[in-house]
Amino acid sequence: MTQAKIPLQESVSLESLVSEITHFEEAIAHWDENQKLVVEGLKNAIETLHKEALTRLIRSVKQDSMPALREAVQDEVVYGLLRYHELIKPPTPPLEIRIQQALDEVRPGLQGHNGNVELVAIKLPDTVEVKLVGNCSNCPASTLTMKEGVEQAIKTHCPEIKNVLSVNSPVSGKATKPMTSPFAAEQETGWVALANIDEIPEGDILAVDVDGLKLILTRVGDDVIAYRNSCSHLAKPIDKGEVIEGVLSCPFHNFKYHLATGECLTAPEMSLQQYPVTRRGDRILIKC
Repeated sequence: MTQAKIPLQESVSLESLVSEITHFEEAIAHWDENQKLVVEGLKNAIETLHKEALTRLIRSVKQDSMPALREAVQDEVVYGLLRYHELIKPPTPPLEIRIQQALDEVRPGLQGHNGNVELVAIKLPDTVEVKLVGNCSNCPASTLTMKEGVEQAIKTHCPEIKNVLSVNSPVSGKATKPMTSPFAAEQETGWVALANIDEIPEGDILAVDVDGLKLILTRVGDDVIAYRNSCSHLAKPIDKGEVIEGVLSCPFHNFKYHLATGECLTAPEMSLQQYPVTRRGDRILIKC
C-alpha cells in the first residue's frame, strides 16, 4: 500500500503576515484598557519565549554552521524577526567609508565657494587629518569651516572620532573683504526650500522630493523636523503609513516611529535618518 504524500505548505509572503497582524491590532485598538493590558501581557510573554528560543537556536547553529546561519539571515522574514528581537544589528560600514560619506555631505557647500576637502590620514583610535583645498585653503573663515562643517559632519557619521585636525597652515593677515564660512548660519548656500510652514501638518507628515531625495516633514509646534522617507528596517517608503498620536507606522512591516524624535519604538537602535532644517520667514529649508 502506497502512502499518500502530503504536499508541502507554500511559503507565506511577508506582506500577508504583516497584513494579518495589522488586522488584529486594529481590532484590539477598540478594546478597553484592561483588555489591552491582558493582550499586551500575553504578547510580551510569547515574544520573550520566542526570543529565548531564537537565541538558543542561533547559538547552536553558530557552533555547527555559520554559513547556514548567514544564508538564513538573507531571508527577509528571518532577518526582520531577528532585528525585531534585537538579535542582530545592521553591519556598520568601515570607518574610511563613513568618513568619505561625511566629506561628501559637506562638499557641495565648499564647492559653492570654489573649495573642497581631502582626507589625509586616519590615526586610530580617534583622530582624522583633513586638508582644505582651493579657496577654502587660504580663506580667513577656514577655521569656522572646519569647526561648523567638516568636523561636525565627521563626528556625526563617526562617533568614535574625537579629533578632526586640519593640516593646512594657519591663515594670517586681514581679508580685503568680509569672508564667511559656507557653513555659517546666515548663508543660503546648500539650503533648499521645501515648503511653507502652514503646509506641514502638526503631528502628521508631508512627503516631499528634493531632486530625487525623498523626505517626510513633520511639525511639533513651531519646530519642523525632516526625515528620509525610508523605513530603517528594509528601506521601504513610509509616507503612506498611518500616524496615530504622533507615532508613524510603516505600511509594509508595521515598524513604529516617534515623529518628534525619529526613535523607532519597535527596535530602538533603528531611528529614522534626520536632516537639518532651518526657517526663513514662512519657508522651510533643508541642508542638502
